Amino acid sequence: MQSAGTIYYPVAPGVQVNVRRGPNTGSQIVKVLGENSRVPIRCQTRGETVSGPYGTTDVWDSIAPGQYVSDAYVKTGSDGFVAIRCS
Repeated sequence: MQSAGTIYYPVAPGVQVNVRRGPNTGSQIVKVLGENSRVPIRCQTRGETVSGPYGTTDVWDSIAPGQYVSDAYVKTGSDGFVAIRCS
């Protein structure tokens, strides 16, 4: 459900995206996003460099507390940060 003022971004079409406990591929998978999912970005941080449909990046998106997806799989329209940095 989308709340007022929250922007939801689409994940890459045709793929399922792993949501991880931290901003790296070694972190535990906490869930998998299905095809055609949309995610809110609470904040962003730097982590492991990942290549995906939207390029190669070390930016990771926090979609909920303790839940991160690589920005390489999220269509934000930018190669950089689009949200505040996670503290």
